[in-house]
Amino acid sequence: MGTSGANWIDRLRPLLVCAGLALVPLAVQAAEDDPWEGVNRAIFSFNDTLDTYALKPLAQGYQAVTPQFVEDGVHNFFQNIGDVTNLANNLLQAKPRAAGIDTARLLFNTTFGLLGVIDVGTKMGLQRNDEDFGQTLGYWGVPSGPYVVIPLLGPSDVRDALAKYPDTYTSPYRYVNDVPVRNSFFALNVVDTRASLLPAEKLINGDKYTFIRNAFLQNREYKVKDGKVVDDF
Repeated sequence: MGTSGANWIDRLRPLLVCAGLALVPLAVQAAEDDPWEGVNRAIFSFNDTLDTYALKPLAQGYQAVTPQFVEDGVHNFFQNIGDVTNLANNLLQAKPRAAGIDTARLLFNTTFGLLGVIDVGTKMGLQRNDEDFGQTLGYWGVPSGPYVVIPLLGPSDVRDALAKYPDTYTSPYRYVNDVPVRNSFFALNVVDTRASLLPAEKLINGDKYTFIRNAFLQNREYKVKDGKVVDDF
């Protein structure tokens, strides 16, 4: 190597050291949030394969054959059912104003909105909340615990994974005794949810596992703290 090459290395060395030091906090944070990364990546790979060859094609086919107004109606219907969970958790978080909005949305959308097919509430200025029992636990100070990928269900953390069961008590599926009807509604809900996420795939860049993990953790922190988060960057 010539003298000029050595000079360039000497000039770049401080920059490389600074870049390495800047990445140390990110690596430490990732290790703290995701201590089970090896197992999580294996489960993520299984979920991603299943999604690629089954769920995503179903969602794309659903969008291709379903008129937009029908797709919107189906999505609104399931959102209306989800407002029951929002209401229950806003009550548990002692948020009377938000609970009042949830109640009004349920009343107006279920009646004037034809069982929620038409989102009358939003048109009236009643913006939809997004709450679940995991957020309720976080609201009262329960730590999230490590990041975990659940088979079939996807990204979560220990707190939210355990909180999924209590949320089933505000889901209609628990109370539908007709198994074919229950399974049909559940399947349609899953396909509708996956179809609504198709546009978001364009945002993914770099390592897919890392991107989804970081997006999930940041989104959950934002929701638990009602948007009152500090930008670490």
